[in-house]
Amino acid sequence: MKELVEWIARNLVDHPDEVRVSQKETDRTIVYELSVHPSDTGKIIGKQGRMIRAIRLVTAAGHLPETRRIHIELV
Repeated sequence: MKELVEWIARNLVDHPDEVRVSQKETDRTIVYELSVHPSDTGKIIGKQGRMIRAIRLVTAAGHLPETRRIHIELV
């Protein structure tokens, strides 16, 4: 799933080489930390947060059998 988040982000930004995704897991959550070039932050967030919400929705849908919560943080 980390690769999917990275692929989506790389296709949205102007600086795809600067996209980084790290994954942290606990017994209750999976957190994907997404880092992009500062000028690309707005493209990842989107108007009224629609783009980041869509990325979160796709990621959560990919983890459906998973009982842990999925979070995507833009750092």
